[in-house]
Amino acid sequence: MYQKTTLDNGLRVITVTMPHTLSVCIGIFIGVGSRYETEAGAGISHFIEHLLFKGTHKRPTAREISGAIEGVGGILNGGTDRELTVYWCKVAQPHFRLALDVLVDMLLHSKFDPLDIARERQVIIEEINMGKDFPSQQVNMLVDELLWPNHPLGRDVAGSKESVSAITRDLMLDYLQGQYLPSNSVVAIAGNIEHDEMVTVVSQALGNWTKQPERSGYSAYKPEPAQRLQVETRDIEQAYLCLALPGLSLFHPQRFTLDLLNVILGEGMSSRLFTEIRDKLGLAYSIHSYVEHFLDSGSVIVYAGVEPKNLETAIKAILEQLSQLRERVPEMELSKAKELSKGRLLLRMEDSRSVAGWVGGQEVLLERILSVDQVISIIDAITAEELKQLAQELMVGNELRLAVVGPVASYEPLEELLKL
Repeated sequence: MYQKTTLDNGLRVITVTMPHTLSVCIGIFIGVGSRYETEAGAGISHFIEHLLFKGTHKRPTAREISGAIEGVGGILNGGTDRELTVYWCKVAQPHFRLALDVLVDMLLHSKFDPLDIARERQVIIEEINMGKDFPSQQVNMLVDELLWPNHPLGRDVAGSKESVSAITRDLMLDYLQGQYLPSNSVVAIAGNIEHDEMVTVVSQALGNWTKQPERSGYSAYKPEPAQRLQVETRDIEQAYLCLALPGLSLFHPQRFTLDLLNVILGEGMSSRLFTEIRDKLGLAYSIHSYVEHFLDSGSVIVYAGVEPKNLETAIKAILEQLSQLRERVPEMELSKAKELSKGRLLLRMEDSRSVAGWVGGQEVLLERILSVDQVISIIDAITAEELKQLAQELMVGNELRLAVVGPVASYEPLEELLKL
């Protein structure tokens, strides 16, 4: 499925040839994110990502950077998460070299102009404000704080208004030099390309990227006793809730079993949560569940928006669905969940951006790449008994966390509901 070459400076180049597609996607994946930050520097990874789009010596303005790609119909974007930062560009195949030149220019030659920093600081503060104004986003932030108290995993990736206000240009350049290293990075390319040619052009562009000493690591997570409930009272129409449990890490051998359990629970319109909470009980318009896997931790989260008077009823109904997962899953339901999982994965692999993300993300975080066929084989081998055993291990009442945003009094006895 893929080919990999490691350059002398430690940079890994991974390609996937997709001869049927007319596009090429290049992703530069860097193994750094918000969990690598100190509390005082919270948001610095995200701040740096923003500034790489603001101007280089060759393309001094944000408009010149975006215009170079949009001028050929391409897409340029980036993203920062807790453990990963990515810059990607998707263009028609003839414009591959332009796309690579723009990404490399951003990565190695961004100006970090003081005026750009001042403007972007305010933009990010507005981004933080916007997230707080959306109850659906705020409730996810609150449940993260409950899952990972006093730890970078429990913080907003963008940081706080206070921390972003205090980040200086020198701090950003020091962080960049200590974390943006070729040995910590992967260039993943998917499309109608040949591996050897890609290695040659990437080597010409990034082969002189300086190899630095070992970087500083991340703060390991150790579970600790913490509060189980957080309520933020707001005068709005709905009560937004996140009901969460600790999950599994990226390296856990049963991570795919948990993914399949989540499909059964709350992914799609035929999931148990959607069928029961929305279709049968009419308690919510929006309800779903999702899992997160990190290097040494993880989570299972159910999200819903309900009428405030139905909050307790909805929580009880969701808990009942979690409890039922600990019973045997019928073979027909297991088969459907497997086909949904495999089908969604295969559909993603038609897109060059998804393919680049598949290989690049795995290589940076896991330092190994499972092929689609390998993952499908893992999914096919999962048994109903394995799902039952894992649900019994994870669906434990005293591990439940609940966050609520809405017209709900903080003194309401919601914590008493947290039982399985």
